[in-house]
Amino acid sequence: MFIQTEQTPNPATLKFLPGRDVMPDGVVDFSGPEQAEGSPLARRLFSVEGVTGVHLGHDFISVSKSDGEDWYLLKPAVLGAIMEHFMSGDPVVEAGADLPGEREIDESDPTVVKIKELIDTRVRPAVAQDGGDIVFHGFERGIVYLHMRGACAGCPSSVVTLKNGIENLLKYYVPEVSEVRAVG
Repeated sequence: MFIQTEQTPNPATLKFLPGRDVMPDGVVDFSGPEQAEGSPLARRLFSVEGVTGVHLGHDFISVSKSDGEDWYLLKPAVLGAIMEHFMSGDPVVEAGADLPGEREIDESDPTVVKIKELIDTRVRPAVAQDGGDIVFHGFERGIVYLHMRGACAGCPSSVVTLKNGIENLLKYYVPEVSEVRAVG
């Protein structure tokens, strides 16, 4: 098994491409080992000392490390954990597992529908290329609330992406939007 790695704009996160589907449907983000109960892959990755976050995308795995760790030393252990997982035959996520998820959104508001469509079609594919994800969290009084995940969480350039990229895009297509803010 050959696993490619790619750097992300976030120096604390690397993107691992195992050459196969990781999450056939959806994405999931684990910000700590306590959330990884339902995922054998995430549990294996959190067992590597220094791993602080795991984001599972369609065909990639983003892994975040603590500040004191060096990728030169950590990367082989992460690659080993990923390889061990796929060789074991265990599922990425156990059936019926209670995973960290997205909150319920009011889909009856046409502005919310338009914002979500723009995020899903224009923003998410771009941030996924960098090993991250962005999730719509709400819209209230002209403010769009978004949650940055994977490589995007804690990335030094995420504020610039949020304000200069996403905010400008949403303001252009949805006049009701006055500001974009990151949450949690």
